[in-house]
Amino acid sequence: MAATVGYGDVEVGSTLPAVTLPVRRLDLVRYAGASGDFNVIHWNERIARSVGLPDVIAHGMLTMALAARVVTDWVGDPGAVMEYGVRFTRPVPVPDDDSGAVVEVVGTVAEKLADSRVRVDLVVTSGGQKVLGRAQAVVQLR
Repeated sequence: MAATVGYGDVEVGSTLPAVTLPVRRLDLVRYAGASGDFNVIHWNERIARSVGLPDVIAHGMLTMALAARVVTDWVGDPGAVMEYGVRFTRPVPVPDDDSGAVVEVVGTVAEKLADSRVRVDLVVTSGGQKVLGRAQAVVQLR
């Protein structure tokens, strides 16, 4: 599938449609099964608190993947993402209730590069706090 956004269609400063994504304990269980990451801080509240965490926390790679959705949804083709990187700045605590946590992602075209590529900068927050820093993707447009 080719990217649906054209290089000529975007300008520096253009914003991508923001996403708000729920993260519940069930999502952590599913991610643990898919990834093989069964670290107890992702499912045992007692252990998570004993090591200084506020609660069970979402897997960092799950948070990173959720943030990438704003880019893949915008471009229409996950294969158009040429580079993607983040710095983990704060964990996402996931309470044991019906709502869980919420991860909010806003993307902005920060730079137009050569060869019809753009750099997208992401702001990723949960509970009003930044959870990923220096979140950037380089995307190949048509």
